[in-house]
Amino acid sequence: MSSNSNTSPEDMSLDELRDEIRTIDREIVEKIAQRTYVADTIAEVKAEKGLPTTDEEQEQAVMDRAGQNAEQFDVDANLVKAMFRLLIELNKVEQRESR
Repeated sequence: MSSNSNTSPEDMSLDELRDEIRTIDREIVEKIAQRTYVADTIAEVKAEKGLPTTDEEQEQAVMDRAGQNAEQFDVDANLVKAMFRLLIELNKVEQRESR
């Protein structure tokens, strides 16, 4: 059974919907990997310039942006902010371990 790109979610089978979720999950992980790579690069630049690793103002800007994006896509802002807080904390741990 081939998937038609014009098919609405309501017309998709459970297996097709689960395939869609698997694809989205993989894309989310790919984006997390890309974000982590860029955050690591920022940490390297900060280290070279002798700047502090942690920037509370920048972290707040990231959280504010996350909330705005959540509202734009009609997703729970608290959930999105919690996910971004976790991403920020994971980056901090990784940066501490690599120093």
